[in-house]
Amino acid sequence: MSPAPSRLKTALLLGAATLAMLAATPLAAQNLTIAIGGSVTSLDPHFYNASPNNSVSAHFFDKLTEFDASTRLQPQLALSWTAVAPTVWEFKLRPNVQWHDGKPFTADDVAFTIERTPNVPNSPGGFGGFVRAIQRTEIVDPLTIRFHTAAPYPLLPTDFASVAIISRHAGTGAATEDYNSGKAVVGTGPYRFSAYAPGTRTQMTRNDNYWGGKPSWATVDFRVISSPPARTAAILSGDVDIIDTVPSSDIPQLGRESRLQLTQIQGLRLIYLSPDRSRADNPIDVTDNTGKPLASNPFNDVRVRRALTMGIARDGLAERVMENTAKPAGQWLPPGTYSYNDSIQPPRLDIEGAKKLLAEAGFPQGFRMVLSTPNDRYPNDSKTAQAVAQMWTRIGVQTTVQALPWSTFSARANRQEFGMRLTGWGSITGEASYALVNIMGTYSTETRMGANNSGRYSNPELDALTAKALGTLDDAEREKLLQQAVKLAIDDVAIIPLHQLVNTWAVRKGLVHDPRMDERTRAMDVKPGQS
Repeated sequence: MSPAPSRLKTALLLGAATLAMLAATPLAAQNLTIAIGGSVTSLDPHFYNASPNNSVSAHFFDKLTEFDASTRLQPQLALSWTAVAPTVWEFKLRPNVQWHDGKPFTADDVAFTIERTPNVPNSPGGFGGFVRAIQRTEIVDPLTIRFHTAAPYPLLPTDFASVAIISRHAGTGAATEDYNSGKAVVGTGPYRFSAYAPGTRTQMTRNDNYWGGKPSWATVDFRVISSPPARTAAILSGDVDIIDTVPSSDIPQLGRESRLQLTQIQGLRLIYLSPDRSRADNPIDVTDNTGKPLASNPFNDVRVRRALTMGIARDGLAERVMENTAKPAGQWLPPGTYSYNDSIQPPRLDIEGAKKLLAEAGFPQGFRMVLSTPNDRYPNDSKTAQAVAQMWTRIGVQTTVQALPWSTFSARANRQEFGMRLTGWGSITGEASYALVNIMGTYSTETRMGANNSGRYSNPELDALTAKALGTLDDAEREKLLQQAVKLAIDDVAIIPLHQLVNTWAVRKGLVHDPRMDERTRAMDVKPGQS
């Protein structure tokens, strides 16, 4: 018997709807929308060594080597590398790799990259430290290149995991503005440039000729949503597929959402405080208790720096402000990593000890200062700064907080416009030298040390110990030297560590996300899964 006309019509409509859904599902799965909290300030891959910039850059540009999600070094544009002599590294390059415009990738492009990396005009904190060991580049053949160093340098393959390879033909004469316009964004990476609005969004399309295989997504919309509540609202509404830096206060709610999943991993990001050491006198944002400028910079006195670090209750920050999404830190690496120093524990709160040190330094009544912080870069960044300010006020250092958007904060910090600042550093190499070279090494355009040393800390003894460690080929001996350097830096309060973040993302159900210790959020780490 045939179905009644109404039932037949209903069945046909349901069938058509089902077919439409099946047809639409693969199409929808081809598009990924990402929202991150930190502002992407440039598409020039050598302009600014900041995690949001690096996350986006990785879609367009490959490196010779790369870290996996657990910071294990992997081949990328280089297939292999060998120390053919104590001061010569030879890299064999991947064959049949094409730039986005179809031209072949060769060793000449690598040589051009090494030339440009430390010489980007107006860079607020670039990548020169990663190529500083190279004295000479030698092209052996189109797919073989050698790097000559002044002394044995075992970390060169590791350093190259931070240097995006650009093409000579697209990069010659190209300024940062040419990358931001998309004109020079010609890479070998899995995605091609489509559009870029600074601090707002980056759009990209799939590179079907990618040497690593066809990427999962036809298009990627990489958005910046700096407001944590707005980011949470975007993932809850389905406007985006994944968000990073989930606010700790929203984790319970998002964890209960049946449409979402949380992914987490212990991160390498240290949140720390950095005093300005660029001035011997007339310190910025620091006065006596009546508001009069100080004649000398109190942060140049190690007793003041030690008092400040002793005046912080790190357990309270981790438990209450961060709501157990961070671990108290006394150094810049988490336990278990190479060169972590077991002898250094997070300093305990000692209010009376801090007051005594301040008095010995000539500040029995303390002083006033401003603590500057981003308010949209790290989880609970401005809340952390407010809590620290209250703690410091209790030891006699009357502290107020200046909270700024990351795009403004980062530019001003790199011009040494803050007396004390809260910021973060992710040691993506999983070992101590990354921070020793870049944020604690004496700033020098000649040696290419201290590229991200915005506080302008300088300790020649620490520089020498770092150099000795980096020239030591034996892994065990190098680790001992790095552990000594960690202790020297912490004893001298080069920075004031607060806590290490646990990285958390919220992801739409039906997607598979591989969380990274280096906190980077990339389309390559998100795959279509089973709903």
